Amino acid sequence: MEDFLVATALSRRHALALLAALTGAAGVCAQPASSYPDKPVRLLVGFPAGTGPDILARLLAQKLSETWGNANVIVDNKPGAGGVIAASEAARAPADGYTLLLGLTGNMVIAPVSYRKLPYDPAKDFVPVSQVVSNDFVLLTNPAKVPARNLAQFVDWSSKQPKSIFMGTFGAGTPGHFAAYIFGDAVKIKPEVVHYKNTGDALTGLISGDVHGMFASVGVSAPQVKAGKLAALAATGPARNPALPDVPTMKEQGQADLEITSWFGIFAPAQTPDGVIRKLSADVQKAIKSPEMQAKIEAAGFTPTGTTREEFARIIASDAKVWGDAVRTTGFKAD
Repeated sequence: MEDFLVATALSRRHALALLAALTGAAGVCAQPASSYPDKPVRLLVGFPAGTGPDILARLLAQKLSETWGNANVIVDNKPGAGGVIAASEAARAPADGYTLLLGLTGNMVIAPVSYRKLPYDPAKDFVPVSQVVSNDFVLLTNPAKVPARNLAQFVDWSSKQPKSIFMGTFGAGTPGHFAAYIFGDAVKIKPEVVHYKNTGDALTGLISGDVHGMFASVGVSAPQVKAGKLAALAATGPARNPALPDVPTMKEQGQADLEITSWFGIFAPAQTPDGVIRKLSADVQKAIKSPEMQAKIEAAGFTPTGTTREEFARIIASDAKVWGDAVRTTGFKAD
């Protein structure tokens, strides 16, 4: 497990270069942005309506629209390739603050090391505005198909199967994909991954018995778990998630190093004026930290953060090392 968590994928020089690019991509101009925004702002989301990212984007869009008054935020869903399609479009957008991206660990950290040819460079084509939430996962099974009710039982059952167990994912190259490998390495099993187009399809595959388990975000999993259609065996965050408070963490069940989280955050195209970025960051932080938004975000299964742009850049650089190591260990490459 240490191989996955030791940050060796990028050299210190490369990590510092990435951090510098992320914090400096908006340019050195610090002019006031008192007039921004004065027209609708488009927020690109790389997943379909009704998914966790879409729910989060719409919550934030509503709050920012209320804050700005004269400028609505319009959520524009561009699903596909684990968020890569949306990021590609955002990278080509005018750098004026009127096209933003709800980026995530998958398309901004994992994709650069998992795609043979990515149509954008997160460090060069974007500037981070604010991390808005962190995202825990849960290990799910179908209780009608898998006779396990906790992590130890699932590992024991998996190890006794005559063939590999199948783990569904919500897309090749996504955090759920590599979480399956990280988990397998930690508990000494070798799952076969089955990629679906999105989380909804993967959950359907799990409910129908096509796969044995999967890692999915708490927000989209909770309704199925509460309805009894799926069993949540373990949460991957540092503490129990309020949306599923009865589900113990990996750490509580003897896997202290199995803390697997991702995040969502707001990005703007590189060269967006610094004054605009600073206003955006301040307004997003204020929105996320309002008691009303915090309650709604937690109810959706996310942990609200609302970081500064500098804090977000440091998180991205750190995660690039951790996830980069996981990707390279699997040898996975997407076209």
